[in-house]
Amino acid sequence: MDYEHLRYEHDDHVVTLTYDRPEVHNAISRAMARELHDAWRRFRDDPDAFVLVITGAGETTFCAGWDLQEASELDELGDWDAFRVSLHDDPGPCGYTRRADVFKPVIAAVNGYAFAAGLDTALLADIRIAAENAEFGALERRWNIVGGDGLTVRLPLVVGYAKAMELLITGRRIDVREAERIGLVNEVVPRGRALERALELAHEVAALPQGAIRADKESVLRHVGRTLEERLRLEAEMTMSMFMRRDSHTIGAGAFKAGRAPEWPHHGL
Repeated sequence: MDYEHLRYEHDDHVVTLTYDRPEVHNAISRAMARELHDAWRRFRDDPDAFVLVITGAGETTFCAGWDLQEASELDELGDWDAFRVSLHDDPGPCGYTRRADVFKPVIAAVNGYAFAAGLDTALLADIRIAAENAEFGALERRWNIVGGDGLTVRLPLVVGYAKAMELLITGRRIDVREAERIGLVNEVVPRGRALERALELAHEVAALPQGAIRADKESVLRHVGRTLEERLRLEAEMTMSMFMRRDSHTIGAGAFKAGRAPEWPHHGL
């Protein structure tokens, strides 16, 4: 697929995905959402892509959410059964937001506003690097729009129930320092440097053996909603991946024993 509203750039083992609609603050249209589904699957299925960095074009907006100008022109729901089926089959109206099948690391370079579905998008990342001018908020409250792209699912997992409920109910916007304090942001950098820092970190992660990273991320994602006993059993099952890799875990253990850096012929996979 050719992208009109995205930039997909592959450098070594790092992919940078840029939301590229600066004229509307990188708001997500239906056409852009279709491109996002393709881009995320493209990254997921590419054996040479190890880490994804997501960001927005410009230095003031990461993503302002759903394109409400386009949304205001949508037709009525029509037939209820048809709407219900399409809703449950939809992988996400604002991007790859209703899927949890990407076990490779994802880093968000939040370079400005991350509101509504833009906040949902930032929550897709495992690590969020934010510029000092970044702001966050569930601003869809103002327009009586529900958080339908993972917001009510992922936000409590990231910041905890009490703070998530405050942000969801009030719809207030928070600055980057508050976002860092509540755990929404991992690192704050000067304005204009979020992407630079995210790419620096992405290349550091891409240089690590990838097998354990993916197994651990998958384990964490699959733990959600399970009992403690189930989670411990699942974690134990995930260790089986150590014995299924082309680069055996014994390479790393042997290198440790010999006091040298390990060499990974297959990137630890």
